[in-house]
Amino acid sequence: MSSLNFSRKAKRRKSSVWDSYAPPFDQMAKRFFGRNFSWAWLACIPLALIIVATWDTAAHAQDEALTPEDVQFVLDNIWVLVAAVLVIFMNAGFGMLETGFCRQKNAVNILSKNLIVFALATLSFWVLGFGLMFNEATPFIGLGNFFLSGFSTDGPEFGNLTAPVFFLFQAAFAGTAATIVSGAVAERIKFTDFVIFSILLTAVSYPITGHWVWTGAGWLGGLGFSDFAGSTVVHSVGGWAALCGAAILGPRIGKYQDGQINAIPGHNMSIATLGCLILWIGWFGFNPGSQLAADGAVPYIAVTTNLAAAAGGVAATFTAWIMSGKPDLSMIINGILAGLVGITAGCAGASFFGAVIIGLVAGVLVVFSVGFFDSIKIDDPVGAISVHLVCGMWGTLAVGLFDTSAGLFYGGGIGQLISQIIGIVAIGLFTVIFSSVVWTILKSASGLRVSAEEELKGLDIGEHGMEAYSGFLKDTSDMGGVA
Repeated sequence: MSSLNFSRKAKRRKSSVWDSYAPPFDQMAKRFFGRNFSWAWLACIPLALIIVATWDTAAHAQDEALTPEDVQFVLDNIWVLVAAVLVIFMNAGFGMLETGFCRQKNAVNILSKNLIVFALATLSFWVLGFGLMFNEATPFIGLGNFFLSGFSTDGPEFGNLTAPVFFLFQAAFAGTAATIVSGAVAERIKFTDFVIFSILLTAVSYPITGHWVWTGAGWLGGLGFSDFAGSTVVHSVGGWAALCGAAILGPRIGKYQDGQINAIPGHNMSIATLGCLILWIGWFGFNPGSQLAADGAVPYIAVTTNLAAAAGGVAATFTAWIMSGKPDLSMIINGILAGLVGITAGCAGASFFGAVIIGLVAGVLVVFSVGFFDSIKIDDPVGAISVHLVCGMWGTLAVGLFDTSAGLFYGGGIGQLISQIIGIVAIGLFTVIFSSVVWTILKSASGLRVSAEEELKGLDIGEHGMEAYSGFLKDTSDMGGVA
């Protein structure tokens, strides 16, 4: 039966005139096109030729329309957009770092603060901060362009950058200044009060001092003060605000007892290390992106940034090793961050050798700074004040020493160093006054700090009604048997 069906099918195939000629054509095609030849593929050849010809014509037409300035405009905006995304991603680094350095009972609270702070910073900076910072009405404060109004959305507005790209990059910086505060006040501040302070910092305080430096009309910029990517404008501002908050809040329960400093270990050094690495990568948007252009200076800035980070990590490791007899992972982490903060002001003007020196000094400073603040009972769970304030000040001073065109060590005289000192003092004084007033008002209005019972139980339950590690056994070894 099967052979009969086969025979009938064969007769039906031969009944076609075309099929009688198909075998020779197939054989000839296979000789030229191989075994996998298909008539459908052959039909695509003319279509492909048409597409190529059309594409080539369009490309020539576009090449004739574009100028080198057009290409540079696109490159600059794309690069700064990518850099802004890298800086925004640093919020993940801060979240991981701070959570790992703190106890598990406060993990949800810290993650919540680090996540919401960028949302708050974006909105407050859009509504008010950007206008205060980048409108050039006066040398002391901007007046206008609130809600990002008055700018074209597709043409160059800030150098070669469009207003949306420039805003996104600067909003990412504002968020960084606010999230620095989170670590220093961790494990005892009310969530609502932190939210209010973050809004005011990014809407008012940070934009005003930034206006002094990063606009053509700013009075500190006019004096010659230089802070390329924000050792003072971003990091020291966040550090001063954090110092005021930690001092007004007071230390965590059990941190300082009977004249002793009691260590309160973080619960997860793995995610703290991951946070450090994310921040290290994000800094390649922070510093090179501050060039605000896709040009030859970008790779140079990336190298000085990386050299300082590496030197800071090595210096902190060996300093802590000598002092305690063990290489402390928390100090390795903070040493790397100290080097990054230290080079931020001078990354475009320092030599490679100068960047290494800046990083080495920052790495040593951060170790001694952590011990100093503990000695005066300023409880900073993550070392944010030491990393961002102390090393931010050092990095800003280092411009006056190591800048290859104006630094003291390169024959530039003492003028640049004096300008740097004036800027550090002025911005620090303003930020301390502003922060102290706001923290004090919040403390008077709501108490600022959670209750002792809530602190001992953990802010995750008291503030958020949830746990980060639900179902996992808690560590009951710290602070009176409460994890």
